[in-house]
Amino acid sequence: MPIAAPAHPHKHPAYRWGATTLILALAGILIALSAQYIGGMAPCPLCLQQRYAYYFALPVLFVALVLLGAGRPSDAGILFLLVSLAFLANAAIGTYHAGAEWKFWPGPDTCAGAGADLVKGGALLERLKNTVVVRCDEAAGRFLGLSFAGWNVFLSIALCISTLRAAFETKS
Repeated sequence: MPIAAPAHPHKHPAYRWGATTLILALAGILIALSAQYIGGMAPCPLCLQQRYAYYFALPVLFVALVLLGAGRPSDAGILFLLVSLAFLANAAIGTYHAGAEWKFWPGPDTCAGAGADLVKGGALLERLKNTVVVRCDEAAGRFLGLSFAGWNVFLSIALCISTLRAAFETKS
C-alpha cells in the first residue's frame, strides 16, 4: 500500500491566512518607513509606538508559518492569537491617535514637542534651533480624508481579524 505524501502546508487555510497577514503587515510597515525616509514625514511618538505591533508581528508570523509547516498547528495557533492581540491593541492606539488629530480629545503631554535636556544648558539654544517638533495632535497629511493613524486603525483591525482567522483555522 503506498504511503500518502504529506499535505503541503501552503494549502492549509491557516497558512494562507497567516501568510496574507504577514504580507499585509510587511506592506504596512514599509509604507510607514517609506513615508519617513523617502517622503520626509517625521513620525511623532504615537506614530512610532504604532509600529511596535508590526515589529513584533513580522517575526512571530514567520515563526508561526514555519511551525505550521513543521506540523505544529497548535503552537502556530497560539502565536497567531498573540499577533491578533497586538494588532487589536494597535487599533486602539491608532484610534486614540486619530482622535487626538481630529481634536476629539487631547493627545498625550509627551507629544507636545521634543523635550530639552536642561542639565546641559550651554548648548540649549543650539539644540533648540535644530529640534524638529512633531506633534501627535496634528496629522502630517491625509489621504482620502484619513491620516496615517486613521488608516492604521483599519489595517490593524483587518490584520487582527486575519490572524484570528488563522488561529481558528489551526483547529480544523
